[in-house]
Amino acid sequence: MVNEYGDGVAWVRGSMIGRGGFGCVYLATLKNPRSKYSYFPSVMAVKSAEVSVSGSIQKEREVLSNVKGCSDVIRCFGEETTMGDNGAMVYNLLLEYGSGGTLADRIKKAGGGDGLPEFEAKVFARCILRGLNHIHGKGYVHCDLKPDNILLVPDARSKGFTEFRAKIGDFGLAKRAKQSKKRKLEPYWGGTPMYLSPEAVMDNVQEPPCDIWALGCVVLEMLTGKPPWDDEKEELDAEEILRRIGEGHESPKIPDGISEEARDFLKRCFVWKSMYRLTAEMLLNHPFVGGLNDDDAVEEPDGIEDLNEIESILLVSEDDDDECSSSDLFDNEWDIASDEDSFYYPSDDDEDNANDEVVSTISEEKELKEEGIKAGLNPPNKKAKQISSQASSESSRCFPVSFTIPAGV
Repeated sequence: MVNEYGDGVAWVRGSMIGRGGFGCVYLATLKNPRSKYSYFPSVMAVKSAEVSVSGSIQKEREVLSNVKGCSDVIRCFGEETTMGDNGAMVYNLLLEYGSGGTLADRIKKAGGGDGLPEFEAKVFARCILRGLNHIHGKGYVHCDLKPDNILLVPDARSKGFTEFRAKIGDFGLAKRAKQSKKRKLEPYWGGTPMYLSPEAVMDNVQEPPCDIWALGCVVLEMLTGKPPWDDEKEELDAEEILRRIGEGHESPKIPDGISEEARDFLKRCFVWKSMYRLTAEMLLNHPFVGGLNDDDAVEEPDGIEDLNEIESILLVSEDDDDECSSSDLFDNEWDIASDEDSFYYPSDDDEDNANDEVVSTISEEKELKEEGIKAGLNPPNKKAKQISSQASSESSRCFPVSFTIPAGV
């Protein structure tokens, strides 16, 4: 069998799991999956295209590098160039694998074609909102938000409510927000007609409010199990949908069989004028997505260039016994600074060495106490206690004994 695109240095290309205008997506596994020092997770999705036609994927790599650090955006583990058996040079983008498939797959699998349970739709909607809020905060617009571009990743912290969490993927059409006004004169828009906003259709303008309109279409599809422009009388093509938006000034129909909170949420997304449409940050406070736990929304800590490297090392740990949670790592680190491990030495002649000797054995402490009793020495005076307390306080300021770690780090 000919390997058209070749394998990477550390991974082997598997079966094809997707295809698009950009190229193909393959499942990839590590050559040595049990290596605890591997940079990559044991399973990845590799998006590939010949170098000569890989502009879209390379652009996606740039965008993902700039919006990294959000748990609701698909992770990128890097890029690599390979050579196929036919001699072709291939550009590969190494991405997080969504083993749950896409949100579109999940909607199709929902029983009876009536859409997802409203609670599940709320959970996914909140994940998407957090991702959009992060993307917009980094100065980007996704431009192609739809169920096919929302990937489902297993969520170990779901506590039984939902099996997966939603992550935004496919940034091939993403653009910088507030680009030059010359773009508005171009007769061009990117994305799928069914999810386009009025300003994108009529004015060729795609800014953050466009993603909010598309989010409304996605939520509507989750709740009803049908496309946002579904017409029972006839099947609408792209041209007819664009005509209804641009000339007819129509919005997707909101059904009656959903909760009032859901109806109000959709109305906020489908505000015709983009300047009055709520932002992702505002919608996160809407009652429809309220009351959900955000503890698992982890952002990349300051000072770490690539959070994926740390997490992927833990994913491929060779021995389960060697694995430890991030909270355990922090607990062990801060235990060094506990009060029990800090001792006061009241010797004035050896003050410099006292700061270095911060650890003492229990046996040595007992011997010192016994010798002090035999010699008839008095307990340390108040002044010594104050100095000890002050030293302990200063140590606590440098190495805090207790602090709060957000769950999921």
